[in-house]
Amino acid sequence: MLNNAYSQQFKGVIVNENNQPLEEAYIYNLRSLSHTHSSGNGVFTLDYSAVGDSVRVGLLGYKTFTMVLNASNFKTATRIVLEEKVFELKEMVISETLNPVSTISRMDIKTNPVNSSQEVLRKVPGLIIGQHAGGGKAEQLFLRGFDIDHGTDISISVDGMPVNMVSHAHGQGYSDLHFLIPETISKLDFGKGPYYANHGDFTTAGYVDFFTRDYLAESSVTISVGQFNAIRTLGLFNLLENTQNKNAYIATEYLATDGPFESAQNFNRLNLFGKYVSFLPNNDKLSVTISKFTSRWDASGQIPQREVDNGSISRFGAIDDTEGGQTERSNFNVAFDKHISDNSMLKANAFYTHYAFELYSNFTFFLEDPINGDQIRQKENRQIFGINTVLKNNTFLGQTPVVLTSGLSLRHDIVTDIELSKTLNRKTTLQNLELGDLNQTNMSVFTNAEFEFDKWRVVPALRLDYFNFLYNDKLQPTYKTQSETKTVISPKLNFYYDASTNLQMYLKSGIGFHSNDARVVVRQLGNDVLPRAYGMDLGTIWKPFPSVILNSAIWYLFLEQEFVYVGDAGIVEPSGKTERYGLDFGIRYQFYDWLFFNSDFTLTHGRSKEEPKGQNYIPLAPNFTVTGGLYVNELAGFSGGIKYRFIDDRPANEDNSIVANGYFVTDFNANYNLKDITLGIVIENIFNTEWNETQFATETRLKNEAQPVEEIHFTPGIPFSLKGSLTYKF
Repeated sequence: MLNNAYSQQFKGVIVNENNQPLEEAYIYNLRSLSHTHSSGNGVFTLDYSAVGDSVRVGLLGYKTFTMVLNASNFKTATRIVLEEKVFELKEMVISETLNPVSTISRMDIKTNPVNSSQEVLRKVPGLIIGQHAGGGKAEQLFLRGFDIDHGTDISISVDGMPVNMVSHAHGQGYSDLHFLIPETISKLDFGKGPYYANHGDFTTAGYVDFFTRDYLAESSVTISVGQFNAIRTLGLFNLLENTQNKNAYIATEYLATDGPFESAQNFNRLNLFGKYVSFLPNNDKLSVTISKFTSRWDASGQIPQREVDNGSISRFGAIDDTEGGQTERSNFNVAFDKHISDNSMLKANAFYTHYAFELYSNFTFFLEDPINGDQIRQKENRQIFGINTVLKNNTFLGQTPVVLTSGLSLRHDIVTDIELSKTLNRKTTLQNLELGDLNQTNMSVFTNAEFEFDKWRVVPALRLDYFNFLYNDKLQPTYKTQSETKTVISPKLNFYYDASTNLQMYLKSGIGFHSNDARVVVRQLGNDVLPRAYGMDLGTIWKPFPSVILNSAIWYLFLEQEFVYVGDAGIVEPSGKTERYGLDFGIRYQFYDWLFFNSDFTLTHGRSKEEPKGQNYIPLAPNFTVTGGLYVNELAGFSGGIKYRFIDDRPANEDNSIVANGYFVTDFNANYNLKDITLGIVIENIFNTEWNETQFATETRLKNEAQPVEEIHFTPGIPFSLKGSLTYKF
């Protein structure tokens, strides 16, 4: 119990040398043992403090600051400036870190920055991605034994804006992150499993939240060129240099490539991003972001293994090279952080998104239409309106510190002319299979309480989601609005135990869900609307040595309904109950100030619960993955590293008679700084491994075949590829 003599509050704000607020700094009173963290505005309030107390302030990547409190510190808010320094893992104290696992990934970004939006998601330990449609389509995702397709079982957001598209033309939860310029990312936060009350739809395997920078320390221009006619230009421009309490910058990115394929991808993408941040009186913060993204591409599609084996086409050839598409997204986001009182903080954001998508695919060639072929078009035009609010309050229950967090969210999607059609050569529409308009609304509330008992933290939480689905089928002869509503309650209960300052053990449990497509919901009259996910994690985060950190977890997850990608229809359909359990293990080791090593391993067992043994494999679900690398950071002007990813052979169909081959791929990058100029090279697939980036067991028929064949169809992974870059900073 704390001594009542320490009844005063020490208040202040923590900033860096550029006068920018620092979040999650740890403030610790060495006498009373009271502690707290700075908010997103850099603000903190430390209870149980008195004149003469010593206070330590720490944040990974900054020099530790220690001060002795005097009378003036209790009259006005104290401004503490932390000096940035070389990142040192030995200074990380697990018990002082809000989210140690996410902090580890922020360390990975710091020591080995990403240089493409495709690489962004690879910073989540154990997450594997694959591209299979000309570079413009959202990546296929794999995590915790899931083939998540494009986002069915993981929720993704950027600055509070959802990336997942509900009831999308190509598949439920479709998540295209290509609008995010990687150099604008300041941090990422992630969690695995359905244990987090502030995350709802799609949070079964986990969630990933990205946050963009509030400011640029300097402006820069980058140009990169490489094999396969690849080019990337990037501009980062600070607009309000040396302006007090205000920041503004613009980022622009252009990419183009033909890819390694015999039929050029003709891929290009343009990104524009702007952000304005103002720090108001009382340390309140207002930020406005605007972004625009547009992309188009051609694709060679997934090719049958038999045609490569008999020499009819090469690995980079095509059966139908008229696939491809175009997409665009515009975002407007306003965020406000309000310092309500010494112990209360309000975070809110309101957003608007306009999104358009058109995709041409041919998964089965001439299986259904032996004359025109089986090309399909999936298309939609969408608007999204939304708001999120979170109120955080630090209080006490007797002498027990309690953090109460509550939130309210609203998301409304308006989708017009959502379409699935048979087409010919991307020009002629042969038949509309699906065509309609839909409206989908999701309202949610949650409350989360964090009780701190000495070395224990107990975190019960409850979330409630309400959904309204409306659909108008334009292919019906008469106008009729089909509608369904559904409400779901998701309880969570998590325990954390700090066995020492550098050993944390935890037990997480909770229920989550993923929503079904609105068109499926109204046709099934509300059945299987929000299938539940039941999960549990038992894990540790441990620093056995000053420069080594280990994280491990054993986990279990049961789904009431699995969604599986169906190649011949280009859709996602339900396939019944599934069960998964596994082991996650990660290691981070800093050999020297400038040399880092990391590696993450996942081992997973997953099966269908409704099929007999031997017929119950989950197609494309990974069994074993390894990712990691060795990185140099700021050694005599040099930075860079070598990184690898491995995925084991895995079943491609339910009886494991068709196998998707695994692969081990290694990439390399290096940069050298010469004052204001940085020279860089990137080598993808440095050992020129022959690998399949995505694979599916699909039944297809070629034009000269009398009978269809079911076998592996794949998109080849990129061969050895070299790219050079030049950056000028000013």
